[in-house]
Amino acid sequence: MKVIGNVYGFLSERFDLSGLEAFIKHKQVPVHRHSLWYYLGGMTLFFFFIQIVTGILLLFYYRPSAETAFESVQFIMTEVRFGWLIRSLHSWSANLMIAAAFIHLFSVFFLRAYRKPRELTWVTGVLMFFLALGFGFSGYLLPWNELAFFATKVGTEIVAVIPLVGPFLMEFLRGGEDVTGATLTRFFAIHVAILPMTFFFLLALHLLFVQVQGMSIPLSIEKAKEKIRTIPFFPNFLLRDLLGWTVALGILAAIAALFPWELGTKADPFAPAPIGIKPEWYFVYMFQTLKYIPAKIGFIDGEVVGILAFGVMAVLLLLVPFLDKKSSQGQQSRWPTVVGILAIGYILIMTALAYL
Repeated sequence: MKVIGNVYGFLSERFDLSGLEAFIKHKQVPVHRHSLWYYLGGMTLFFFFIQIVTGILLLFYYRPSAETAFESVQFIMTEVRFGWLIRSLHSWSANLMIAAAFIHLFSVFFLRAYRKPRELTWVTGVLMFFLALGFGFSGYLLPWNELAFFATKVGTEIVAVIPLVGPFLMEFLRGGEDVTGATLTRFFAIHVAILPMTFFFLLALHLLFVQVQGMSIPLSIEKAKEKIRTIPFFPNFLLRDLLGWTVALGILAAIAALFPWELGTKADPFAPAPIGIKPEWYFVYMFQTLKYIPAKIGFIDGEVVGILAFGVMAVLLLLVPFLDKKSSQGQQSRWPTVVGILAIGYILIMTALAYL
């Protein structure tokens, strides 16, 4: 604490930090029976920081080409001191980040925390959620193993069925007509440069909106006119957040050490696809849905209908604050709760069917 005090004193002598100090002292966080959900955003951010640190360490040894990618990851796992642990932390934290983002998204949805004046907070959060899925999809190919190669091939083929722009998007993602070394290089650039820059921009906006507007109070508590107490953001809420991060780090480290992320076998473009190949768990429900859709629905391909349906749902998710006008006016609308429960049920059922 003395070191922090000395640093703060050094900076305050040279810069006017009075505005920041006043803001930190006056920022309050509501305390009520739903306060637990406030910590999920910070938990998602924590796993993202783990991604950054471990990703940078992996970059020292990773070589993004079809000839060297698999061997470089193999070298990291077998020759680099604690390299296997760093890669395992990176892979497991990616999955935990997306899981935390899923829970955070639905908690905000059910608590109507997106209502006026926090519409843009919701929009930036949903866009970051989509980018997190993009991180998962682009990073999956980088080890250049058999499972990742064929999963990427299937995933980019699904993109190709999008009307008008599908073939162009597939060729853009692949860097050609087939999944090759050019695809790997392109995915690497997307994963370590394009997505992080976009994510950081949205994250800065999202955190700015949250800090300026404060934490949302659930409608049910507002309507009940309960007396709501508050705690200071610094140090009370922040220390609780740090405690949660410490526990999460312990759990992540234990999982990464006890269940190291496997590398598999090197991709062979001429080999047949493995039987029962599936995407990562957060895409499985979409994959399973497309399997159930008939080949033709009228004169339209079934896959086209499925992809368009998921696209429409993504847009509707983004526009939820503007569609739920009652909540913005302080009234309790029932349809978001029904839609949210149905969505969770559908995702869980489709995922279970895919694995069973």
